[in-house]
Amino acid sequence: MGGSIQVSYQVKNQGTGSSASYHQTKFYLSTNTTLSNDDTYLDSDYFFSPIAAGAYSGVTSTINISDSIAAGNYYLLYQADGNNDIAESNESNNIVAKAIAIKKADLIIQNAVNPTTASTGGNIQISYQVKNQGAGNAGYSYTKLYLSKDGILSNEDILLNSEYTSSIASGSYINEAFSIQISKTIAGGSYYILYQADGSNNIAESNNIVAKAITIIKNIGYDTTDGYGLINAAAAVAKALGQTTFADVPNLDGNDWGADLVKAPEVWAKGYTGKGVVVAVLDTGVDRNHSDLSNNIWKNTKEIAGNGKDDDGNGYIDDVYGWNFDSNNNNTLDVNSHGTHVAGTIAGVKNGVGITGIAYDAKIMPVKVLGDNGSGEDSGVAKGIRYAADNGANVINLSLGGDEPNSEIQSAIQYAASKGVIVVMAAGNSSGSEPIYPARYANNWGLAVGAIDKYQDMAYFSNEAGATTLPYVTAPGVDIYSTLPGNSYGFKDGTSMATPHVAGVIALMLSAKKGLTDAQVR
Repeated sequence: MGGSIQVSYQVKNQGTGSSASYHQTKFYLSTNTTLSNDDTYLDSDYFFSPIAAGAYSGVTSTINISDSIAAGNYYLLYQADGNNDIAESNESNNIVAKAIAIKKADLIIQNAVNPTTASTGGNIQISYQVKNQGAGNAGYSYTKLYLSKDGILSNEDILLNSEYTSSIASGSYINEAFSIQISKTIAGGSYYILYQADGSNNIAESNNIVAKAITIIKNIGYDTTDGYGLINAAAAVAKALGQTTFADVPNLDGNDWGADLVKAPEVWAKGYTGKGVVVAVLDTGVDRNHSDLSNNIWKNTKEIAGNGKDDDGNGYIDDVYGWNFDSNNNNTLDVNSHGTHVAGTIAGVKNGVGITGIAYDAKIMPVKVLGDNGSGEDSGVAKGIRYAADNGANVINLSLGGDEPNSEIQSAIQYAASKGVIVVMAAGNSSGSEPIYPARYANNWGLAVGAIDKYQDMAYFSNEAGATTLPYVTAPGVDIYSTLPGNSYGFKDGTSMATPHVAGVIALMLSAKKGLTDAQVR
């Protein structure tokens, strides 16, 4: 037999009699929240105690999961098959869904905890055994509980609380069970709950550490720290197509862990790779000669290179590979490295070398708005946004910003949105409680992006979403490996590195569903 999971629910006597004899609840595993013939029947539970007419009664059932069930993410659906007017309460169509995950390797059933907006958060039941290993008097123990990413107790783990174990006779065991509350401030992801006896009178657990696997599912709602949480390409692209999500595929691992985390490979498996989408990188320029970028560089085909004329009449002479608004010329090459690193995350080609971009078939439009020292003028950024919007960009990546608002940039972002261009903006690296500008303009247009690490924890430097609700999501921004000038690669940190992950996801959305507006993407 595989693992098991506990389910708690209520039944109600909806009849007018004095009591009811029983009801039966059937349990199913489903890949979505809709009961269908494709779902896997697990078990049934019978409720025999009579219930007065109009009254409720709580029921807790333990459901076993067979080791024949494939690993993956499921919903546990339970449906009342009532007798004498008994049915489950407060559920439309008489079905309740509980999210669980099954890990095939060890058949751990990961209890999914969804923290509520209340300060108490979600909770999970813990059961364990302690023993008085001494030969003397009865003893007691405090058990400390931690959240851990790897199941090994260390200083990096999060202390949840401590529990007191009552007196135990020498040589005896006692079973303990209690409920652990999970705060909504804890990032979503997979964890282990570790519990360790801190004993007295020789009381200790076996090996003194026990690990229980859980998954914390962040609320589908706004949080002042991480906004709407980690962006999910599989869910975003599927929703653009009117579907729920795409099935999981094997991870790429290695330096492509960021793509794994945002679930880009799940989208690629469906054939959506960013093809036909142009992403403008407004930055320090882009090394268009890099072997991992050269095939994905946008080219202005309406312009004749080197003839000294504005062939397409857009106001810029020989802007074959974009425009440099810092020096007011057509040299958009990058010597700083920031812009090239950003470009690789968006559209590094899928060639088995270096890095694979989130939208590896998208085109990069280089627009240089920052100088070789990494700084630039607000007016240049505003002009760059308008240039990108007017010359075929579908997405604009702004891995830049400052503390002060600027009406010229604000107007340019509004202009881009009016033309159906989605502007993605870095939240900033000052550990602030709200985004910097222009990311703060995401309350009206585009998206703001914060940074997380590979464990889905907020980066210490990342500005948070803030109290004003705005489209703020998170993406990998710590130890990000990507392209650098001179056909090289390297690691960088910052919300600047998180932002191109989101720009890439939006490119995947647009390659699957052309014509999505700024409002629809948001």
